[in-house]
Amino acid sequence: MHLIFFQNVSKIYPNGVHALQNVDLQINNGEFVLIIGESGAGKSTFNKLITREEKATSGEIIVNNINLSTLKERKIHLLRRSIGMVFQEFRLISKMTVYENVSFAQESIGVQRDLIRNNVHQALESVGLSSKANRFPHELSGGEQQRVAIARAIVNDPKIILADEPTGNLDMKTASEIMNLFEEINKKGTTIIMTTHNKEFIERTTKRIILIDNGSILRDLKEKVLTS
Repeated sequence: MHLIFFQNVSKIYPNGVHALQNVDLQINNGEFVLIIGESGAGKSTFNKLITREEKATSGEIIVNNINLSTLKERKIHLLRRSIGMVFQEFRLISKMTVYENVSFAQESIGVQRDLIRNNVHQALESVGLSSKANRFPHELSGGEQQRVAIARAIVNDPKIILADEPTGNLDMKTASEIMNLFEEINKKGTTIIMTTHNKEFIERTTKRIILIDNGSILRDLKEKVLTS
């Protein structure tokens, strides 16, 4: 089943920049897809179209059976409930504890308070941070902060996780641990779309790789065979 469907999609910004041009793409439920390309290639626009932060100039986009071309502004929040976001710079709220940063994602969509505690503890346990629920972001390492961000992304049980350079601010060892965590999440059925420049992971992965260049899909490698 196609979870994400792009048909002849283009995005032209008001300044005349053609960010994406005639993109045709299907991503199935449960896939792990790496989006690669140089800065300015169109990767960020691709993500923004999926979340309807930007609207396509032409073409059709369907995400989780929702047609984004006809989606009304007042219903965009319903689309985003099915998408978890992880960013390079973590984007944690500094005055909130680890628990509060994750629980906020539940509170914002109106989850009952008696359910939030259990859901948050499960999310923190899945990323290995149960013991640090009462810490503040500044008391954590970069890798731990990214784990909190991942817990926040998965706590609402999204169908899709969009990860934008999630290891960009991490050392090689920590980056590898975070990548392994994403693989574990994917094994449970969550579709992951990751923008990355992590060359080590790209070289060793067998995941699908989509190369975007100058607004177009230059290559879609659906099954990579590793060489020894």
